Amino acid sequence: MADLRGKTVVITGSGRRKGLGEAIARRLAKDGAAIVISDIGRSSDAAVPASMVGMTAEMEEIARDLRALGADVSICPCDVRDPDAVEALAAHAVNAHGSLDIWVNNAGIGYIMKPLAEVTANDWSQVIAVNLSGAFFGIQAAAKRMIEGGKGGRIINIASQAAKSGFPFAQAYCASKHGLVGLARSAALELGPFNITVNNVCPNHVTTGLGAWQNQYFAEKLGKSLDQYMADMVAKIPMGRPGLPEDTAGAVAFLCSDDARYITAESMNVSGGEEPH
Repeated sequence: MADLRGKTVVITGSGRRKGLGEAIARRLAKDGAAIVISDIGRSSDAAVPASMVGMTAEMEEIARDLRALGADVSICPCDVRDPDAVEALAAHAVNAHGSLDIWVNNAGIGYIMKPLAEVTANDWSQVIAVNLSGAFFGIQAAAKRMIEGGKGGRIINIASQAAKSGFPFAQAYCASKHGLVGLARSAALELGPFNITVNNVCPNHVTTGLGAWQNQYFAEKLGKSLDQYMADMVAKIPMGRPGLPEDTAGAVAFLCSDDARYITAESMNVSGGEEPH
């Protein structure tokens, strides 16, 4: 386990039950970190429906569970499409917990998927706004506080297998996740002198709430039953199963640990061998 006592972690998109963000928060809390749970908190427009985002009440439930583990936890709603809101989230971490040491860009849109000819300009821009621009705003806001703090830090983007390979019906999603590879490489060059590492974690499919929706969507688009779709997915994975939220959380914990202090600009696959490059 990483020893994260005295560290404060911000995790965007961490307000949904059984999601990657909740699993990351739980793991890092067990490792001793103070946690800022953040999600959009409300459905503000069609791109962020209530069924797909973390609402404030759900964020509070997750925070309550983490406090029961003994963690120091606060919540701070944030729409990562808004750079001012992201700056306010970074300021909240410092004001509420005394420092900002680790930032996890986990917020993402993985539910706007259509055949290429049906994708609208708004579909495209909303996915890029959350998945790529939101991550940039997070890196920018976190880096400012980490540089001011003078103790270095860790910035981790939750990318995807889609950062390495293409998938049908997911043009904007794949483009945004591929973009995170270049973003991390560039940011790592600038932030390395400040002892700040920047890395991506690239999980394969994980059946979270969003993942369950994706399973059904792709099965229908490919003309398969859900059972056949899942069996075909598993057949491509050497480890014989899809990913679990805890698999991604473990990779994040490693990148936060002292053992990973010399690792930066990398995009780590967590795919059970499905994605080898």
